[in-house]
Amino acid sequence: MPARTHTRTHRPATDAVEVRLPWWAVTLPALAFAALLLLIVEPGQAHAGTGAPAIGRLLEHVLVLLAV
Repeated sequence: MPARTHTRTHRPATDAVEVRLPWWAVTLPALAFAALLLLIVEPGQAHAGTGAPAIGRLLEHVLVLLAV
């Protein structure tokens, strides 16, 4: 007795893919990122350096060279 072959039903190909995420799937990772960023950069220690910025020193040297 021969075995029957099963034919597959082909669905029509769709070009669009629809993905729906719940609100917390976007909000929670964003909040976690912000919390970790605040732990890394503590607000009390987030201040500018005391020395002159590198760009300022570079511009100073360029102005000195151009003045000669």
